[in-house]
Amino acid sequence: MIRKLLLLALLATPLPAEAEKLANKLFGAVDGPSQQDPMPVGSYAKGCAAGLMELPETGPTWQAMRLSRHRNFGQPAMIGFLQDLSVMATQVGWPGIYVGDISQPRGGPMTSGHASHQIGLDADIWWLRPRSLSLSRDQRESISSIPVRSADQKSVTEAWTPDRAALLQMAASDPRVDRIFVAAAVKIQMCQSASKADKKWLQKIRPIGGHDTHFHVRLKCPKGARLCDTQKPTVADLSNGGDGCDDTLMWWVSDDYLHPKPSKKKPEDEDTPKKKGPRQYTMADLPKQCMDVLTSR
Repeated sequence: MIRKLLLLALLATPLPAEAEKLANKLFGAVDGPSQQDPMPVGSYAKGCAAGLMELPETGPTWQAMRLSRHRNFGQPAMIGFLQDLSVMATQVGWPGIYVGDISQPRGGPMTSGHASHQIGLDADIWWLRPRSLSLSRDQRESISSIPVRSADQKSVTEAWTPDRAALLQMAASDPRVDRIFVAAAVKIQMCQSASKADKKWLQKIRPIGGHDTHFHVRLKCPKGARLCDTQKPTVADLSNGGDGCDDTLMWWVSDDYLHPKPSKKKPEDEDTPKKKGPRQYTMADLPKQCMDVLTSR
């Protein structure tokens, strides 16, 4: 109720032109999903989500973490995937999984953290093997995951174990998954250790900055999701047999990436408008259907 009152106040209060209807404030104020048919609207980093489901805070093989963030909502396809993956985790000796952020109740840009996670098809899975699946709300706020990447970002740590590699392969082999973002060192290690007979699933494992304490699963647009923007294929989809284990992978642990030289601004650069980030988006920047998602019962 408090969140809904805040939303109504935000919609009714006149704002400065540059701050009018900031989408992250509006979506962050809503405390429940819309009573609409499930539909991801727009792109993973610029959109919203109708008819999301809440991942129960605790299940037989999972727990949702950081409940104060109110980000344990996803498309039915994502909720089903997470529950399935949590059962798969028992096959590698884990009692289940700890699930980090999925999406806000109606998706949309967030007030902090992620640029993506906006349409209910992204979720973070902690690398921490669950110690207990009966953690209290307070414990879920204080416990932290573990890094599997070294401080210099170039290699995995001793925390990178066969069970974690097996869990990642299981996730990547699921046909619902479009791609999985991990620390570059993890991708490199997987390329080196994976069976040569079957490496096509590695194409879905994508290096990215950060992501040392969790892996980020992104699902494909569900069948019939006409308002969902499918991601375009990348170089990793096409090169070296499609597994992404080519020479360009090493750029992610090179000095050019990790320690880039400061670039000198040209005079004309100072006059170039800066590209908006998700926390600067107004409702006008999102698909028009997002206003209906936001204001629907």
